[in-house]
Amino acid sequence: MDWLPELVKLEDYGGNWERFIEEVYNIFKLDFIKNKPDSFKGKRFGIKRHPLLNDKEATFWHITSEGKIETERIPELRRCERIRWPRAIIDNYTNEKILCWENTRGTEKRIVMWFRERDYVVVLADRIDYILLWTAYCVKYNHTRIKLQKEYDSSIKC
Repeated sequence: MDWLPELVKLEDYGGNWERFIEEVYNIFKLDFIKNKPDSFKGKRFGIKRHPLLNDKEATFWHITSEGKIETERIPELRRCERIRWPRAIIDNYTNEKILCWENTRGTEKRIVMWFRERDYVVVLADRIDYILLWTAYCVKYNHTRIKLQKEYDSSIKC
């Protein structure tokens, strides 16, 4: 996969979490604030900026941490290491290695991109006039893989 960037490793920053997370944030800013995609499937592309936490946008924390309660999410090393992957997957979503489909989460329309070979998912929120990067995560559990595969299979039947 020549389009998939290398991981950003904590050990490259001497194990210093503060330096590492700042570099991870700098990459996020470059990919989604300074040089963000202009559009996705013809709709304006954006990120969820608020609420800011430690002067960093909500989407940043959502793609680098995990937990059900937004204010209690915990940074997750594997997500941080893959900070360059969401942009690469969005830019290459038509690649045959990426399964891409639409679904509904509650009342929200989502676009799911699953790079199954690397067990990594990028989720976009499809609003009426624009698209938001919603989250991205590593698939850790087999039941999640099964759920994603069922969603994808269902979507291609429609």
